[in-house]
This record gives sequence, C-alpha cells and structure tokens, in this order.
Amino acid sequence: MSARLRVVMVIQAYAPLVGGAERQLGEVAPLLQAKGIDVQILTRRRDDLPDYEIIDGIPVHRLPARPPKPLAAAQFILSGMNKIRVLRPDVIHAFDMLSPTTIAVLSKMAFHIPAVTKVLLSGPNHGEMAYFNRTALGRQRLKVIRSEIDAFVTISAEIDAELHTAGIPKKARVYIPNGVDTQRFKPLDCAGEKQKLRHELGLPDGRLVLFVGRLEEQKRVDQLLAIWPTLYATHPDAHLLVIGSGSEEEPLKQLAGNGIHFLGVKEDVTAYLQAVDVFVLPSAAEGLSNALLEALSSGLAAVATDVGGNSEVVLDGRTGLLVPPDDPEALLAALVRLLEDPQACRQLGARAREHILTNYSLATTVNCLADLYFSLAQQYRHNGKGPL
Repeated sequence: MSARLRVVMVIQAYAPLVGGAERQLGEVAPLLQAKGIDVQILTRRRDDLPDYEIIDGIPVHRLPARPPKPLAAAQFILSGMNKIRVLRPDVIHAFDMLSPTTIAVLSKMAFHIPAVTKVLLSGPNHGEMAYFNRTALGRQRLKVIRSEIDAFVTISAEIDAELHTAGIPKKARVYIPNGVDTQRFKPLDCAGEKQKLRHELGLPDGRLVLFVGRLEEQKRVDQLLAIWPTLYATHPDAHLLVIGSGSEEEPLKQLAGNGIHFLGVKEDVTAYLQAVDVFVLPSAAEGLSNALLEALSSGLAAVATDVGGNSEVVLDGRTGLLVPPDDPEALLAALVRLLEDPQACRQLGARAREHILTNYSLATTVNCLADLYFSLAQQYRHNGKGPL
C-alpha cells in the first residue's frame, strides 16, 4: 500500500451531469482528498465531455461506453478494469450494484484489491435487489457479488433489510448515510431576504413549492402535475417550480398548466431552496435523497412519499409530512395543509434542520468512509493480500 491511500470510485455518471449520487460524490470526494486520500473517479464517457479532466481537484476518467446497451456495459467494464490495473488503488468503491459493482468484483478477483459497493436504491419495483431477483442470471450475479464484495455501504434501514434478506451478513453491511453541507444549505435569516432573493432569481411571488430531481418515471412528477390544477383552483397564488432534467422532461412539460414552471438544470440549487416555502418529493422509490436532505437542511417543510430512507429524515408531523407512494389525493391534501398554514411550515422546517444537523452531517459521512477505506486497506496489507 502506498503512503497516501488511493481509492478509485466507479459511478455510472458524474459532473456536470446532475443526480443525487453524483452530487453526493462531488461533495464527498474533495473532503476525502483533504484527509489524505487520493481519489480517482471512473465514469462513462459522454460525447460532449472530455475523456479526462480535473473537477474540484479530483481526477475524472471517462471511459468508453457506446450503445447499444449490452455493448456499452461490456466496454465500460473492460475499460474500467484496465484503468484500475494502471491506477493500482488500495480500495475500489462502486456506486450501484450494476456495472460499477461488476468492475469492482472483477478487479478484486484479478488484482486482489478490496472492494466496496454502495447500494443506491431500494424497493420492490425499482430497487437494486429487486432487479437481481427477477431472473436466474441476476440471482447468480448477486451470489458472486455477495461472496466478493468486502463491504456494502447502506444508506437506509430499508436497504439494510433488503441486503439482510439477500443473505449478506451484518459484518459486511456498513451504515453510512448520505451527508449534507449544513453550512451551505441553511435558511435565510429573515423574510425580507427571501423576498429579495426571489426577485434576484426571477421567481414569482406567492407560495412556492419546489421539486428538485431527475425527471424519470420513478420520481412520479406526472402525479404532481396532475393534482396541481385542483390545488391551483383554490390557491391561485401557489406556484410549482421544477428543477431537473431527464427522459420524462418533454412529456411532463406537455402536462404543465397554470402555476407550473420548469427551470431546467441548476448546477447550484442552494438559492432556490432558500427562496421557496415547501419542498415536495413524490417518488415511488428512493435510497436516501440528497435533494431531500438539502431541503430539510435549508429549513424547508417537506412533503415526501414513505419510500426508501424518506421516513428516516421526514419524521411525519415533526420534520415534515409523509404520504403513501402513488396516492395523488394524499399528496394533494398534504400540500394544501402546508400552503394554508405558514406557521406549521416554519415549525416543521426548524425541526427538520435540527434533525439534519444532528444526524446527517457531511463531515460525519466523510469520516466514516475514510475509516472504512483505511480499515480495509490495512486488513488486506496485514493479510498479505494487497494489490498485485
């Protein structure tokens, strides 16, 4: 092992592409670097982006992955293994159980490098465990992953329970929830500042509800748009702001009526979280939403569906409101309740921020990851199984 620990992170997409996992890694990587860990990121190549660049001090290697899908996966896996052979890291950390974990498993087998995987999504329909359990080939892949991965990073109780059911022992499951920069994501001091910020951002007056996330089917933004005309009919000063992009963007725009504003992708959503009144997350599946953590840290009252790790951060009636997934009527009732009670919004938002400060500090996340990496690398060195 080198004097400076080297960790290769493998993720499907990375900055400037925006998503929860990408944003979390973008926050964590520079802080790990500051703790003496040499972080290198491997991701899929995009035609409009360079093959290699340094982002916030972190080397990013973009590897071939051209369609069709099976060929793209094979290219990414083979080129990922080759890059790991060259970089000779002390630990590999994969983000999701698909191609990134395949790279980690095969590289461990070929080069004797300890491997970590972070499970990003849970649930019976969209979760990673559900994906593997659908087919015999998937179950065989899961068997290999279970035997080769040294540590599974879990970010919610639901993910931990799914791994337990899949036969992954407790000693291999490490709970490290996503963290948020609470100094960056914080509420403004007074209402006057919020109103000024709204004008600077070009936002409408009135009660503002915000969604931030990928515009994909599992996020259920279509259900949010479907209930908005009913809400708008009785609350014409209410506006829904939608930040993000994805495969559903154009169809969703076709559904948008009065009071709905698509703002596109925003590299920094801090100001928007500070400027609005309510945050909404109507997903059918989640792991632990970074957008939700950032909203609560910003002192916002939130309405979220009871999926994934949402119930661990949105304590129903205390730090926000939980509703069942795929229940538009419950979603509508919760939003109306908050829009009609600004004092309740403020109280929920204040308690939400305290909950984040206590339990979801970014510094804690970074320290736990660093401890895991050093422990695994030391264990392999002690057992004489270091990188070949």
